[in-house]
Amino acid sequence: MAGRLRVAPLEPEDLDAEQREALGPMLESADLAQAVQGKRPINLFLTLARAPAALKSLLAWTDYILSPRNALTPRLRELAILRVAWNCRSAYEFGHHRRIALQSGVTEAEVEAVKAAADAPCWNETEQAILFACDELHRDSHITDATWSALESLGEKARMDLVMTVGQYTQVAMMINAFGVRLEEGEYREPELIG
Repeated sequence: MAGRLRVAPLEPEDLDAEQREALGPMLESADLAQAVQGKRPINLFLTLARAPAALKSLLAWTDYILSPRNALTPRLRELAILRVAWNCRSAYEFGHHRRIALQSGVTEAEVEAVKAAADAPCWNETEQAILFACDELHRDSHITDATWSALESLGEKARMDLVMTVGQYTQVAMMINAFGVRLEEGEYREPELIG
């Protein structure tokens, strides 16, 4: 299911000085380099460049979430982001993070399992608890005591980072879906999702 394009991405040659400045750190940051195709920023960032101050703040927060400062391993972080993308029905977010997840040690079969219930048999206890937490936060904006306890092996900082990661990517999915951001040519598209 495709949503309607509501806010078109800017063309790189049409960016003004403030928009270029907002996009500049994204092109230089090692943590966000994986989100850039060649020298052209992805459509999400070219769309958000229409609000350069907001984009600049978003990129700073995204830089933290995608960096080693986030106590979740890249694999666990990407499982959470994929589940958020699936729950939010965001084809754009799912497509981009499917690629990143596969580079972070998630298998094709696990990507498929993320779309199923969080209690799929392939998950260990921690992975299952992460997926349950994603579902609970999506549904209730809260994590049950049982799920919080099941996440104890992660430690306090990683549990906090999980909630912040889910919140960040829920916000991004809402923007993507509402603005109608389109996937780049050649990026994987999950046909059941919006975008």
